[in-house]
Amino acid sequence: MSSRLRILVCALLALAAASWAKESVAQKKYDLGASDTEIKVGNIMPYSGPSSSYALIGQTQAAYFKKINDEGGINGRKIVFVSYDDAYSPPKAVEQVRKLVESDEVLFVFSPLGTASNLAIQKYLNAKKVPQLFVASGATRFGDPQHFPWTMGWAPNYQSEGRIYAKHVLEHYPDGKIAALWQNGDAGKDQMKGLRDGLGDKGGMLIADASFEVSDPTVDSHIARLRDSGANIFFYWGTPKAAAQSIRKVAEMGWKPTFFLSSTSSSIGGVLKPAGLENAKGIFSAAYYKDPNDPTMKQDPDVQQWDAFMEKYLPQANKTDTNAVYGYAAAATLAEVLRRCGDDLTRANVMKQAANLKSVRIDMLLTGLTINTGPDDFFPIEQMQLMQFDGQTWHLIGELINGDVGSARND
Repeated sequence: MSSRLRILVCALLALAAASWAKESVAQKKYDLGASDTEIKVGNIMPYSGPSSSYALIGQTQAAYFKKINDEGGINGRKIVFVSYDDAYSPPKAVEQVRKLVESDEVLFVFSPLGTASNLAIQKYLNAKKVPQLFVASGATRFGDPQHFPWTMGWAPNYQSEGRIYAKHVLEHYPDGKIAALWQNGDAGKDQMKGLRDGLGDKGGMLIADASFEVSDPTVDSHIARLRDSGANIFFYWGTPKAAAQSIRKVAEMGWKPTFFLSSTSSSIGGVLKPAGLENAKGIFSAAYYKDPNDPTMKQDPDVQQWDAFMEKYLPQANKTDTNAVYGYAAAATLAEVLRRCGDDLTRANVMKQAANLKSVRIDMLLTGLTINTGPDDFFPIEQMQLMQFDGQTWHLIGELINGDVGSARND
């Protein structure tokens, strides 16, 4: 090879190497909150206030990300989980989220809890183009990509749950008379709409309803009025504290309606034990994740793995409180999204990956249930299964039911 040719070859190789290096660097894309070494995730949770029983969700998520970090992180990056208390107060939620975005400079806000809190921060986060990802609320408005492309829910929406219960009532209690107690706000209104829509032309079965404020010290007077309506079916839609009060009061009055409890308040440790397990016997609810308290689940690989996780990372937690399962499964879903992001850790790509999940199986979700999203489908979980409490644990009934989320979205 001539010296001139050798020089030319070397120059071409050097140019190719430089081009490759430049391309390699260009493949890594970061927004605020991401780097070669970490991904900063923001969160708000009611660690205090009337809904502090949900605090275990945030605690479990923090523990899950510690587990991820102990295992080497995600694509070599550690998760920095910054979680603040909003006390279930919308003004406090706005304050804390602004701090997360503007001071902490998180990449996105993950699993903020509560319908009212999320409504308070939704416009701000969408204006800032910061993902409000896997919202911990079943309100249908958190699955509206046309108007809020930076907001995505996670759990089945409330209207769907209402439809599922209505279907069961129509099949098994067609002559029943229904009374409902619901939390005043978008969540309660959503749930009641789902119930009414599900009843359809049998809407006259709903003979009485009452709303309560989350700040109310007790719901006893509402329960008494609903019992006096003559209803023999009772629905409760609301937070855990008032759920426990409702179960206890219904039992104390000797009222024995067929009782349906919202899935968000079905925790044995957080609701049923405080209410009295015997008082809760026979209550119906719905599930989309596995209950580690169910004796039939003890040999399930997911449950065994979850149990080992709890023993190592949250040994002091109340393992009968299934809010820990919610936190675990939601965090596992986020981990899957971040793995798919690779080295493109921009806010736009986080939303893109979250909106392109197809038949994704997540540990602790019910067998056969997978997560599916699309650019026009921001409802990751669309199925639930009815369950009934026997005084000690929940038992699943029937098969997975699709709550017709598509219809709920268009309502």
